[in-house]
Amino acid sequence: MDHPAPPKWLEWARELQSIAQSGAHFAENEYQLERFQRLAEIAAEIVSQYSELAFTPLAKAFSAQVGYATPRVDVRAAVFRNDQLLMVRECQDGGWTLPGGWADVGEVPSQAAEREALEESGFVVKANRVIGVYDANRSGPLEIFHAVKIIYLCDLLGGEARLSRETSEVAFFGPDDLPNVLSGERTKPRHIADAYAALANPNLPTVFD
Repeated sequence: MDHPAPPKWLEWARELQSIAQSGAHFAENEYQLERFQRLAEIAAEIVSQYSELAFTPLAKAFSAQVGYATPRVDVRAAVFRNDQLLMVRECQDGGWTLPGGWADVGEVPSQAAEREALEESGFVVKANRVIGVYDANRSGPLEIFHAVKIIYLCDLLGGEARLSRETSEVAFFGPDDLPNVLSGERTKPRHIADAYAALANPNLPTVFD
């Protein structure tokens, strides 16, 4: 792995929140529901204590999660023009990343990656293979929920560079001039290296954690 593990307090808070969410889903009476709601509040208190995040919005975010707790799905599109990789600069932190984001509920993951690429870069792409499936146990700003990242190797079909409300620049980078500043956990050097390896070898197996 090329990134440090999340701090223990964040691991504990995530586990408490997931137990609280799943427990509330299966609660058989009001007493059980209240106990699990309190557990979610404790998780929010832990995060608030060790970060700069306020308790109230954290508690609301935790309580808004319903059903059995599972990781979220982050999708990314690796798009090449010749040997150059498409990347976008995030407005949020100024770092560069493969275009992508959270998959929406009811959305096919590959189509989510294609949609995100179009929305964030202006280019029309088609996913044709999975480069890798990664643990994305994020420790960046307010990534309090565990995630799984899927990166697709995509064909470039058309379009032109276009900014969005989330991206301030769109550019293609060669392997020797990649940006030095990446956007947090969205894209790591490992993901870029795997994308170039997949481009070079169509028979390369899918990478997974």
